[in-house]
Amino acid sequence: MQPQGPAHPVAPRAPRLTRRAFGACLAAPLAAALLPRRAAAALPRGPLPEMKALYYRFANSPFPYNGPRPDDGKPFLDVQTRDGRLGHTSPRGGVYYLDPTYSDQRVLAALPSGFDLQRKGCIVVFFHGNQTILERDVVERQKVLDQLEDSGLNAAFLAPQFAVDALDSSAGRFWEPGFFSRFLAEGALALAELWGNPVAKMAFAAMPVILVAYSGGYNPLAYAISVGGAGRRVAGVVLLDALFGEEDRFTDWVRDNRRHAFFLSTFTESSEPENAAVRDRLKTEGVGALSGPPRVLAPGTVDFFPTLGHDHATYMTDAWVDTPLTWVLDRVRGYPRG
Repeated sequence: MQPQGPAHPVAPRAPRLTRRAFGACLAAPLAAALLPRRAAAALPRGPLPEMKALYYRFANSPFPYNGPRPDDGKPFLDVQTRDGRLGHTSPRGGVYYLDPTYSDQRVLAALPSGFDLQRKGCIVVFFHGNQTILERDVVERQKVLDQLEDSGLNAAFLAPQFAVDALDSSAGRFWEPGFFSRFLAEGALALAELWGNPVAKMAFAAMPVILVAYSGGYNPLAYAISVGGAGRRVAGVVLLDALFGEEDRFTDWVRDNRRHAFFLSTFTESSEPENAAVRDRLKTEGVGALSGPPRVLAPGTVDFFPTLGHDHATYMTDAWVDTPLTWVLDRVRGYPRG
């Protein structure tokens, strides 16, 4: 695949990422072209010697979005200036405009060192919080790729950009029925290109997915599991101080999917009331739950893990442990990196 326009290499401040082969480009949506047999045979096999990571511009990205809001049916883009600029009124952040807040189509795709397509694997999809830019916050500040790399999970990684640097948890096109499934299909193409063999898209398209949300990422995740169309492909849901609403959607998903998937919600005082509400609703429906650090995350696990006293703003790098995502991924069973 040829990038559209010049490549934009990332130069993170974190020295560990600098030592790795971490790059970035804005790429056109991928085509499903197959390589000639000789070329395919020459592509790398076995575990990756180092991390690969690129930004791709997806056709199936959360934004731009010009449909209705799911709560009241009103247009998402509810503001228009005299010169024709379109914007959205966020309850917390005020008016944000289509450009630059809701026009970034990038998705961060990554494969950690040691990832092996010949072993059983999964895809981790990360839903970031408010006031976030992928490279500044997910990569540099929260060290999400470092935490993936340091885990023992044989997992590919996708992280879409939602509202750019805004106090807004809007899911955009993830609100649309079936859209998350289309996002995953394009993700399989991107990961296959990143791996180095477009034929690998079939393997990535069949992998189970584990959804992880931090903070405001709860909203797109809630719609991904309730109307996204991925069905039983979702093998687990992890909320890292992220249960701030959509209690009915989370309750329904846990009740209906707990036999073949796991659910973990860690929380501080910030999201304690919503966690209590979902746990109480599940209890009335006969679904029991743990209330401490899980030893394993496997089908049947339902856990509401209080981590009180920690700062929500720095939770991704300073929670009950310094690397909460690594801690969580190390407890997922069934996909060892080897």
